Amino acid sequence: MPLTLLFPDSRATQLDLEREVVGPDVELLHPRQNRFDAIDASAWENADGIVVGRIPIDAAKVPLLKRARIVVRNGVGFEIIDLKACGDAGIAVCNVPDYGTTEVADSAIAMMLAFARGIGVYDAVLRADLKTGWSHLHNVTSRRLRGATFGVIGLGRIGTAAALRARAFGMNIAFYDPLLPNGAELSFGFTRTRTLPELLGMADVISIHTPLTAETHGMINAAAIASIKPGAWLICNARGPICDTAALVAGLKSGKLAAVGLDVLPQEPAAAEDPFVAAWQANEPWIRGRALLNPHVGFYSPDAFVDLRRKAVETAYYYLRDGKLANCVNAEYLQKPRT
Repeated sequence: MPLTLLFPDSRATQLDLEREVVGPDVELLHPRQNRFDAIDASAWENADGIVVGRIPIDAAKVPLLKRARIVVRNGVGFEIIDLKACGDAGIAVCNVPDYGTTEVADSAIAMMLAFARGIGVYDAVLRADLKTGWSHLHNVTSRRLRGATFGVIGLGRIGTAAALRARAFGMNIAFYDPLLPNGAELSFGFTRTRTLPELLGMADVISIHTPLTAETHGMINAAAIASIKPGAWLICNARGPICDTAALVAGLKSGKLAAVGLDVLPQEPAAAEDPFVAAWQANEPWIRGRALLNPHVGFYSPDAFVDLRRKAVETAYYYLRDGKLANCVNAEYLQKPRT
């Protein structure tokens, strides 16, 4: 029986890359909707595999996936999918953890360089007033990176890529990641810290690359800020809820934090009532030049999107065709996979 793959909300105008992977014998459904109930129920019921971007699949929707053997989240995060409900139904859930590694690592380093060299600040003040803007004094976060400590929270694919980039600038690398086995640091010559406060107390630049879990939700809070080395920069390109933005603002106001760069927020799109967003928009003298905000785009490049589409369909197709399961995120619940 031919396989059917459903791409309910793919942003691609056509599934040409996906067709190259699966060949002509697989049916590809491409409704391009943004709500579960906007898609005919038969599409969900008859799909052997589903590659989903933004449409949530919660416990109430899982029974409607009558034939599905795999759901692939077309991205890194998988919070929109009920892992247990899918696992209990015999449906594997996978993600694409490596498509934007290069881009996110580059984004973290770009934010660090923006604070170090003031490129954006200088451009803005010159645009506002060419004469008075002609001064080095407008960059209030300028510092030499060589010899400073780049601290990574979460030394996975992206954290490692960011750390290697930072080391190329002559920085010392330290990290905190309780999930890595003993000795993982030896192959790189990085300094491993055993606790988060230990890392926060020694890093001049803190770059967050951990997934969002129950343990990391709100990890950077008032207590964490109190542990930070005075004058450190904090950069987050991971997940918004990891940081308490009110605590970040308090850290900036007190001077404990010299700079904060965020590509992610607890609520997205950005809400004006978020403490960090409000302070960033007000741009009062105490925060001017010390805060960067991006619209959760660290992952993006045209090349990354090509990788994402290809890796996502490969994950679904190779499992359905060959039984090869990659990047499964609900293995603990997947006791009896569907066949």
